[in-house]
Amino acid sequence: MTGLLSFVLAFPNASAAGLEAGAAMVDITDYEAGPVNDVLYAKALVLRSGDITAVIATVDAVAIEEIGPIKSGYLDNVRSQLQEQLQIDPHNVIVNASHCHGIVVADVADRTVQAVKEAAEKLTPVKIGVGVGHEDRVSANRRLKLKSGRELDVRHAYSLPPDEEVASVGPIDPQIGVLRLDDEDENTVAVVYNFAVHPIQGVPGGGNTADIIGYASKVIEDNAGEGTVALFLQGCAGDLNPAFYKDVDHPRDAEPLGNYLGLSTLEAYRAIEPQEDDRLVIINETRELPRADFAQRIAELEAELDRLLGTLRGTSMNLKTFLSSVTKYSLADEFPSYYSHRYLHEEMLGRDHLKRLDAENLRNMERYIENIYTMEELTRVQTNLRLLRKNQAKNVAAGKRTIDVELTAWRIGDFVLTTFPGELVVRIGLNIKEASPHEHTFVAGYTNGYIYYAPTTEQALNVGGAQEDSDCLLAPEWQPIYEEYAAELLKQL
Repeated sequence: MTGLLSFVLAFPNASAAGLEAGAAMVDITDYEAGPVNDVLYAKALVLRSGDITAVIATVDAVAIEEIGPIKSGYLDNVRSQLQEQLQIDPHNVIVNASHCHGIVVADVADRTVQAVKEAAEKLTPVKIGVGVGHEDRVSANRRLKLKSGRELDVRHAYSLPPDEEVASVGPIDPQIGVLRLDDEDENTVAVVYNFAVHPIQGVPGGGNTADIIGYASKVIEDNAGEGTVALFLQGCAGDLNPAFYKDVDHPRDAEPLGNYLGLSTLEAYRAIEPQEDDRLVIINETRELPRADFAQRIAELEAELDRLLGTLRGTSMNLKTFLSSVTKYSLADEFPSYYSHRYLHEEMLGRDHLKRLDAENLRNMERYIENIYTMEELTRVQTNLRLLRKNQAKNVAAGKRTIDVELTAWRIGDFVLTTFPGELVVRIGLNIKEASPHEHTFVAGYTNGYIYYAPTTEQALNVGGAQEDSDCLLAPEWQPIYEEYAAELLKQL
């Protein structure tokens, strides 16, 4: 299945004097949607080499269309305006969503175009350099491998399994890819940084926020010099959470995690020595990937719901009596119902009333706990079943067994980037980097559209067990097909 629907290859003009760049950012915060913690931005980097002009735009939003406040038609609107007003080839424009859950204004498309136009007005000759940073304190993989062989994930939507059932967790990608562009006066025009993080931490006051990315970019911009624009390109964060995501003892606060990321990016940025380099290569292709059929799995999970409901058993305890009993039996497993002397008194008289009471209470506590675990499993099954039904309906309504995805590959000097319009998981990003012939290869998901989660084949065969394999349109066999496509694109750069 090649599925090649369109192909554009842009090479730099050999006679070009060099690479030019300009960057700008525009406020896209919806101030009427509720309290605002910090500003959300549309940012743009315009690049020109010879006859080629290209745009990297970023938005502090959950996705490019499909979910969240950015509505269908946004990308076409932005591209058509840029083609009409600035004569920029639509294939040379990418827009990446940070995946924060901030609320942006309704006219976000016009403001994105405004950011591009302002950046284009600032075009100036630049030197470029690439480097890598390291940050392993911000993200944690949310996939849990259980001793039973099943996989679950860490979500606020349902409870976690007992600790003793968890065998291992998945990987993270601590690499930060950094592109630095300096003007002729050695002032930094822009810092582009690529990292895999799920920016859904939130802030203590609950206000509208760009989350981890907003704080990280501010750290970079405040320290890299006046006028610097930091553009974040979201990586392969589909199976990641912020560190300590389910902490219930502290208010959720994205600022410390954002500071970690910003400072680690700055460390890499400062080690880069920009050089003259006018290479600007862009490949844009639309390919087909196989759609999933969840009908059988939906039927299996519906049967599992019925089975789980059938295992619930009545007990004389309710929450009030259960909690008080847990306290008593945790403090004194030998004499929980009263002081020891009363047990000794009964034993002397040949009675076992308290011991019989204890035995009954322990049986009821065990049954109550079993019911709790069953109810927790019910929440996981019901939540993921709803996602499967939703995506099965989408795939049936599509009317074809494949889904079109726009894939791009960019080379800016030695900075190599490939993009995908969905939530790629960590392992896929690591695979692409390892297979690339280029030393500095980076992967950005959440770009030029949104097709939900993109799990590995192994994860997709776990369908219904976690969000990544349930909130998904792709069939399990999609992974090697896509990784081959990505490898082909990178070889052409």
